[in-house]
Amino acid sequence: MRAPMTAFIFDIDGTIIDSMRYHERSWDVFLSRRGVDTVGEDFFRRTAGRTGVEVMRELFGSLSDADAHAFVREKEGIYRDLFRPDFREIEGFKAFARAAKSAGVRLACATAGDPDNIAFALGGLEMQAFFDAAVGAHDVAHGKPEPDLFLLAAKRVGARPSECLVFEDAPAGVTAAQAAGCAVLGVQTTHSVLDTEIIKNLSQVTFTLQNSGISVSW
Repeated sequence: MRAPMTAFIFDIDGTIIDSMRYHERSWDVFLSRRGVDTVGEDFFRRTAGRTGVEVMRELFGSLSDADAHAFVREKEGIYRDLFRPDFREIEGFKAFARAAKSAGVRLACATAGDPDNIAFALGGLEMQAFFDAAVGAHDVAHGKPEPDLFLLAAKRVGARPSECLVFEDAPAGVTAAQAAGCAVLGVQTTHSVLDTEIIKNLSQVTFTLQNSGISVSW
C-alpha cells in the first residue's frame, strides 16, 4: 500500500514496546490480591485499548472515580515493576521513528495508558522529548474502540485524520483509528487477526518524501 501522509501516530503497548505479556501478568497479580479468578484471553482481547478506569468498572462494577483511579495506579505500578528489568522496544521502532522524524514527519503516540505509563515507556526508550504529541487516558472521555485518542493526537500535531497513519497492535485500536478517519497498519505482535493490513514489525515499513506528503509502503 502507498498513501500520502504527514503524520504517524503510534499506540504504545505492543506497538512500540514489547510489554503486553507483562500487562497480562500484572492483571493476574492485581486480581489475585482481591481473590478474583485469573482473567482469560478473551478479557485481554476485549479490554486492550480501553482505559484502566473503564476496565476496572467492568470488573468491579460501579466504582467511585477515586477508587477506580486508585485501582489503576496499583495495577499499573505492578506492571512497571514487572516489565522494568526486561524493558525492550518492538523490533525496528526506534530506527523507524528517528528516520521519520528526520524526514519531517510529525509523530504522536496515542495510548489508553495513564501518564505514569507514558512516562515509563518514553523514558525506557530514551525518547522523553521525541514525540510532537502524546495523548493518554487522562486526556479523553473514552478509550478505544472510540476514536477520541486518535482524533486528539491528530489535532495536537496539526494534521487532518486522513493525513495520519496509525500503527496499532490491538483490534480495538484498529477500530478506533478507522473510526477517526485515519489510515491504520496493524503490527502483529499481540493479536494474530486484525481487520487491516498487517506487518510483523516496523522494520518492514519504508517511506519516501513527496510534494503531497510521505508515501508509505510495506
